[in-house]
Amino acid sequence: MIIYLHGFNSSPHSIKARQFGHYLQDHGLGDKWLCPALTPRGDEAIAIVERTIAPYLSGELTFVGSSLGGFYATWLAEKYKARAVLINPAITPHLGLRDYLGEQSNMYTGERYQLTEAHLQQWENLFVAAITPSRYMLLVETGDELLDYREAVARYAGARQVVVEGGDHSLQSFPRHIPVILEFAGLPSRASRI
Repeated sequence: MIIYLHGFNSSPHSIKARQFGHYLQDHGLGDKWLCPALTPRGDEAIAIVERTIAPYLSGELTFVGSSLGGFYATWLAEKYKARAVLINPAITPHLGLRDYLGEQSNMYTGERYQLTEAHLQQWENLFVAAITPSRYMLLVETGDELLDYREAVARYAGARQVVVEGGDHSLQSFPRHIPVILEFAGLPSRASRI
């Protein structure tokens, strides 16, 4: 099962989530993925994912996380000894999102809320100090205007890495990486019909 985790102030209706979902549907893999809607609170987001994956724990899991979703995917991959594909991942959101404290609005749902120190503390509590590089595939673009891709390259040293010149935080090259993501997730036989 592949679990797609969207980023900060995003949703299952994000461009990448929809591209991924359509691709999987079109290639007979629609029953192999989940994309839960995550709340802005780290503890609640993790609880939502854990409830979502509970029926699938006896099988193999691969988390695909974008930005803040990549941060969550790291925590989940280590806890569940699963694979994770990280798309321009947030490394330390408890530090990087400090500048965004205050009123926020989800770009897809319109939900408004206050980003507080409590959110930052929850993310700090989820920071994984030591990772298992073999669990991960990193996808970054050097033109990411929000996060320094070099931090992700250093953090996930030893992992499979795809570094694309240019682009931006949305990972413009995402659609062309989907077959590689599926292969990493252990779904090459069905995906090979592409």
